Amino acid sequence: MDAINKHFCSATLVRLLIIRFLIVSFIIFPSLVNGYPGTDISVISTEQVAGAFTLSSSGRVAPVYISSSDHAGVRRVLEHFRSDILHVSGARPDIFTDEIPEVPEIIIISTLGKDPVTDKLVQSGKLSVGDITGKRETFLIQVLEQPLPHIDRALVITGSDKRGTVYGMYEISRQIGVSPWYWWADVPVERKTDIYVKPERFTPGEPKVTYRGIFINDEAPALSGWAYEKFGGFNAQFYEHVFELILRLRGNFLWPAMWGRAFYVDDPVNPELADEYGIVIGT
Repeated sequence: MDAINKHFCSATLVRLLIIRFLIVSFIIFPSLVNGYPGTDISVISTEQVAGAFTLSSSGRVAPVYISSSDHAGVRRVLEHFRSDILHVSGARPDIFTDEIPEVPEIIIISTLGKDPVTDKLVQSGKLSVGDITGKRETFLIQVLEQPLPHIDRALVITGSDKRGTVYGMYEISRQIGVSPWYWWADVPVERKTDIYVKPERFTPGEPKVTYRGIFINDEAPALSGWAYEKFGGFNAQFYEHVFELILRLRGNFLWPAMWGRAFYVDDPVNPELADEYGIVIGT
């Protein structure tokens, strides 16, 4: 009975935390209520159409290319992107770094100015990035026909900056069926065998609000008790899940838990991880 009560109490604390996040998110992220730019545009199809990119079909998924010179945060989120595709399709994409394999189709992940392959596509006129160049936190998703030798088709996800590229990957994840709340609220992922990206150019434009984030308010004792039980405190292991949620919601800002806490002292890795993810920390 004690074990059951303990499990019930832990589950209750988690749900209190989720409810608080939801309330704050609907306040700070009004876009979640009204639909942020681009949410009404779907680039994903479960049926093959002419010129579509095959993300997944019959248990096989397209591989991914990325440059080693891209941001560490982009390469970290790429692992989330791979896991999202695995959870939906049942197969995990291979990653090729600094090397384009001879395959029919490939996903190219890049930040402008950080990838020589994307730079060549722009210089050759095969990829137009004028509508995202110099912009803040925006991205482009586009299917290209025969972009490179030995490549029939490429899905290009490129960002104007680090957060733009991250948002681009998470947008594909969201559209194939992975909720931003998959971890915090246990939102189930529906399995899809065949996933295609339509041959359309998609960019949502810049966000209208510069700083968009979560304020962790009144965090003790519910959140603090749960965080210490699950992670050992308000450390990088805890904040990693918070940072991921913020970015999946296209946010960029966190007011951290501060009731008897000190973000930079509780775990010296906290600010390093925030910088890698591209999360701005308030006080």
